Amino acid sequence: MVLEKIDQAGDIKQIPPEEYRLLAEEIRSFLVEKISRTGGHLASNLGVVELTMALHLCFDFPKDKVVWDVGHQAYTHKLLTGRKAGFDELRKYGGMSGFPKRKESDCDCFDTGHSSTSISAGIGLVAARDLLGESGYVISVIGDGALTGGMAYEALNNASLLRKNFIIVLNDNNMSIAENVGGMSEYLNGLRTNERYTSFKTGVEQSLNRIPGGVHLANQLKKTKSGIKQLFIPGMFFEDMGVTYLGPVDGHDVGKLMDVFAQAKRVRGAVLVHVLTRKGEGYAPAERHPARFHGAEPFDIATGLPLNKRKKANYQDVFSTCMVKLGQRNDKVVAITAAMPDGTGLKRFKNLYPDRFFDVGIAEEHAVTFAAGLAAGGMRPIFAVYSSFLQRAYDQVLHDVCIQNLPVVFAIDRAGLVGSDGETHQGIFDLSYLSSIPNMHIMAPKNKWELSDMLKFAVEFDGPIALRYPRGEAYDGLKEFRCPIVYGKSEIVYEEEDIALLAVGSMVKTAEQVRRKLKEIGYSCTLVNARFVKPIDTDVLDELAGSHRLFVTLEENVASGGYGEKVRAYLTEKELPVRTLCVTLPDEYVEHGNVALLYEEVGIDAESVTKRIIEKYITC
Repeated sequence: MVLEKIDQAGDIKQIPPEEYRLLAEEIRSFLVEKISRTGGHLASNLGVVELTMALHLCFDFPKDKVVWDVGHQAYTHKLLTGRKAGFDELRKYGGMSGFPKRKESDCDCFDTGHSSTSISAGIGLVAARDLLGESGYVISVIGDGALTGGMAYEALNNASLLRKNFIIVLNDNNMSIAENVGGMSEYLNGLRTNERYTSFKTGVEQSLNRIPGGVHLANQLKKTKSGIKQLFIPGMFFEDMGVTYLGPVDGHDVGKLMDVFAQAKRVRGAVLVHVLTRKGEGYAPAERHPARFHGAEPFDIATGLPLNKRKKANYQDVFSTCMVKLGQRNDKVVAITAAMPDGTGLKRFKNLYPDRFFDVGIAEEHAVTFAAGLAAGGMRPIFAVYSSFLQRAYDQVLHDVCIQNLPVVFAIDRAGLVGSDGETHQGIFDLSYLSSIPNMHIMAPKNKWELSDMLKFAVEFDGPIALRYPRGEAYDGLKEFRCPIVYGKSEIVYEEEDIALLAVGSMVKTAEQVRRKLKEIGYSCTLVNARFVKPIDTDVLDELAGSHRLFVTLEENVASGGYGEKVRAYLTEKELPVRTLCVTLPDEYVEHGNVALLYEEVGIDAESVTKRIIEKYITC
């Protein structure tokens, strides 16, 4: 096998060109086999095999540096830098990350996980290189989907000022997670399909190369902004910004890629290499369903079907059903997504109410201010977004929604620990950063029925409101407890004395298990479903303080700025004689791994919480 010859960075350069195709096939087979067992980002990685090979053939890592935008397409890069053995533990706790990680390898020069960042990081690396008087190339790989993010254009604007080499590789597969949307997608589609331009350019260059002095003239045409590109594609976007454009080039032809990278190395300043790839290349199920194989669970290689079929609805299914009903009942309800109609559960709403569905692309900042505009215009916008990605729009939430007190609903998906994607995707900060904003209100449901009730309440609420819920199977316990949602009020599920468990959202299920364990060993215990994190229900705290010696708050959020911190501050302010135990996530980044295992590692599983309560209670 050719792949067995590669043990470290640079080994690919010892592979003869006639074996490149075989190596690409072996890499794809390896990735499909491993990811079918562990799960992971498959389609994006299959699409960049030849591109990654060409980068490693043309550049010297780690002296040269490559920044992978988002980073979920860096599996081949990990293979070619000696991390083949790590794929057996890919995305498992303590194992290899599914994203570039500086602590893993010197060939990973920048940690990534969110979109549209690679050009900015690359410019920073270029500036550091030049200031330190070092040599080497810097390459930023960015997908066409990431070019819907405004940060990429801020960086391109800055890149146009460079006078030394900086290479931007545009990996163009016409996809982000779902199909791309917007003007840049249409523009790139024109570049992909303009055969007239490509054939004319090739013909002119070949003709000029056959005549005396023609090579010099061809080179001049390549360098000038008024060259043949401008004749056939007026207003060439990148060149008009001062960034040299090369391509498009077949992203699955190693030889052509190496040729274009050789050209790119000679450019003084920023140069963009436009590479055409196919997401899921080489594995038929991923080619047919690239969105499904963006982040795949373990699957059967022969069919591409998941090995573990879901038996119960997840929270996204419940949200999807409720959105359809809200859309039917209220023609002012509109839905917004940032390139994730499937992941957030908005696909059915999109199909039924296409005029009231908006996919803005990977552009969370724009999505929030767009929602503010819709609300100011009289609509009821619901922005469905992963917790980790809403962080990118903090200023817009504060400045454009909350200062104006506009009725925007934030449906915050993947709140809490999400597992295998790790630090960049854990949704463990939203209670903290949203709680800091005046006029914001925050809810969290205990089960699938309460998610539906809270979403209906949120649509009628006159102001900014966030509804946060976790990834995965929707909890269907405590069905018998379904009292109406009242603003700012908690729900007492079981009322006894001595110990009060005050749980937020997903932690109500854990609190129910903790209560059962405590009662088995003789402790009396109240269970409160907090419902609202902002405002907290101070009335229930006052009420329970007289009959309880210990309050235990439980939340799937970091400690700083969370629900428990607010409860403790209130008790201190009012000088209520109740001790508090705050069960939270640690104020640190939580690495990748199975969610159940992470619960145990950070101490928020039922067994760990029960043990801490007993220790705290005994000392009271």
